[in-house]
Amino acid sequence: MAEPTFYIADIQLDTRQRTLTIEWGDGHRSGYPLGYLRRVCPCALCRDIRRQREEAGGLNLLNGPAATATDELTDLQPVGLYAMQPVWGDGHNAGIYSFEYLRAVCPCAECGRRWRDEGTLPEP
Repeated sequence: MAEPTFYIADIQLDTRQRTLTIEWGDGHRSGYPLGYLRRVCPCALCRDIRRQREEAGGLNLLNGPAATATDELTDLQPVGLYAMQPVWGDGHNAGIYSFEYLRAVCPCAECGRRWRDEGTLPEP
């Protein structure tokens, strides 16, 4: 069995509130706004866009898939016993969110303090 910190005991998608809530095996509860999950997408394309934005001092011209990005979640598929893969309303489905990555980018003060203090997202 997976370490309780990275084991999902329950998961709820609230399309009205546009949030994904995960209850972890250690009892912690993480609430992810869908827009936030889209912004921290771990796929190569999204990581590259974030890198370019950082190199440009926070500004960059969006084109291609990034210009039409949406936080509407149309499907959420399991990937083995270690990750999930969302399908966004614009068709983007390249991000595989490992449970370890999801816990690391939890938006609560307790979980996210380390990466927010460092100013960079953890590697997926």
